[in-house]
Amino acid sequence: MQQRRPNQIITLVKKEILLEIRQQYTFYGIILYVASTLFVIFLSMGQPEDKIWNALFWIVQLFVCVNAVAKSFLAESKGRMLYFFTISGARDFILSKIIFNLLLMLTMSMVSLLLFILLLDNPLNNFPMFIGVTCLGGCSISLVFTFLAAIAAKAQQQAALMAIMGFPIIIPQLLLLMKIATPAFSSVVQEGWWQMIGLLVVLDAMVVLLSFILFPFLWKD
Repeated sequence: MQQRRPNQIITLVKKEILLEIRQQYTFYGIILYVASTLFVIFLSMGQPEDKIWNALFWIVQLFVCVNAVAKSFLAESKGRMLYFFTISGARDFILSKIIFNLLLMLTMSMVSLLLFILLLDNPLNNFPMFIGVTCLGGCSISLVFTFLAAIAAKAQQQAALMAIMGFPIIIPQLLLLMKIATPAFSSVVQEGWWQMIGLLVVLDAMVVLLSFILFPFLWKD
């Protein structure tokens, strides 16, 4: 088994970044999707209530993640995967995917938040708190779909399989994120808020651990 080396991981992350820069239509396509969705919402209902604003934000984050993050494994051909197998270890590869997808989702989350504020106004009373929750939520959703995309990449009908596996898992997580983000719309922090943060962090750690344990078996297949 090859040892994990920081240089290999950094090289693989750089490769992902260069590919994303060359394929800028993906990034701009997602921005167009978010902007058009919010514009339709604005035309149909104007400025939504706080709860609706919060729910819409996380629903949009879900579909942004599906389009931006989940494609990372689906775009890899068998020949390219075989090449990566010869130059790096399985854990190097999955860790590089996790890091890149985290960076990508954090960027898309901040862009989405900016578009929400520009098009649907800013109902937030605690803006720094919501930014922190947005970063944590973006990382959580990214980790889940990176893990699911790695599994689905080994099967036919990959996108359909990922959706079937992903949505039952991600819906409870989205509901948890909505609850965690609720205090940012008021001056009162609800009881058990830090416990919910801890639960989300534990779930994220479990996803990373499962990725490290299971992906080498998929890699050998």
